[in-house]
Amino acid sequence: MKKHARTVIGAVLATAGLLAGTSAMAGKTLDQIKQRGQIVCGVNTGLAGFSAADSSGNWSGLDVDHCRAVAAAVLSDANKVKYVPLTAQQRFTALQSGEVDVLARNTTNTLNRDASLGLHFIGANYYDGQGFMVPKGKITSAKQLKGATVCVQSGTTTEKNLTDFSRANKLNLKPVVFEKVEAATGAYFSGRCQAYTTDASGLASVRAKEAKDPAAHLVLPDLISKEPLGPMVRRGDDEWFAINKWVLNGLIEAEEYGITQANVDQMKSSDNPQVGRMLGATEDLGKHLGLDKEWLARAIKTTGNYGEMFERNVGPKTAINLPRGLNNQWNKGGLMYAAPLR
Repeated sequence: MKKHARTVIGAVLATAGLLAGTSAMAGKTLDQIKQRGQIVCGVNTGLAGFSAADSSGNWSGLDVDHCRAVAAAVLSDANKVKYVPLTAQQRFTALQSGEVDVLARNTTNTLNRDASLGLHFIGANYYDGQGFMVPKGKITSAKQLKGATVCVQSGTTTEKNLTDFSRANKLNLKPVVFEKVEAATGAYFSGRCQAYTTDASGLASVRAKEAKDPAAHLVLPDLISKEPLGPMVRRGDDEWFAINKWVLNGLIEAEEYGITQANVDQMKSSDNPQVGRMLGATEDLGKHLGLDKEWLARAIKTTGNYGEMFERNVGPKTAINLPRGLNNQWNKGGLMYAAPLR
């Protein structure tokens, strides 16, 4: 064998060995979290169903559940989370600067955000679209809003989508822009704007929680955008990215296989090889993430599977009253399709 060939092969083998050796490293973010004893989670300042605090300061919602599930997986305690409420304009800087470890704040995945902010989306935990809310009356379609004033939050895809929709349909909509969502919704309910626009899930949340008479307001059927919402982490720590990504995938896959908050312990003895693998009964998948083999079982026991999270926080039996729709499992007509845990 020629010297050059031996050198190339040696370099390839050395690189492969290095990659194999680092695959189970926990990463600097997880090391910091373990030293701190707490995950710092950036959330919305208050969006019922996704992230909102009650009068006692207890946080709940679909995004909050992501942070709780990750805390259960990595710290064995879902309560070891510090929640940092962030406006739309604050959120990316807070994550970039290290103020928060993960941003779980109903944030849309876009090319610009994914490629230019130094951040990673871990996947969608809610598929949404932008809509409009108006006082119930003559308007039944967004295209009837010609010349209307529309309350909107700044620093969001919502603001840009509104401008695009207005221009494309020659509606001459007049945005009334606010930094905080509370200011935008307050202005709409006081009559300052003829319509309010945000993600359809947000409209349902605001109407249910903030309107004096929810029945007096109509969420129009038009959706003017695609809004795949999901948590984000900083680039540069692949291990922390992987942990967040696979917690989300694990909770989605748990629903597909019928693993629930109530039966997770019993399911460890399931004859289904995939169930045993996911719950650490037959294989140790946690070692690839720098975690123990019980990581996903703890997460499921904390929040339930994705379907349970959805139903508890935003489903038809809640005040938010959202249908599963696109957020149903892939084999039930939805888009929730987990990458295999194996």
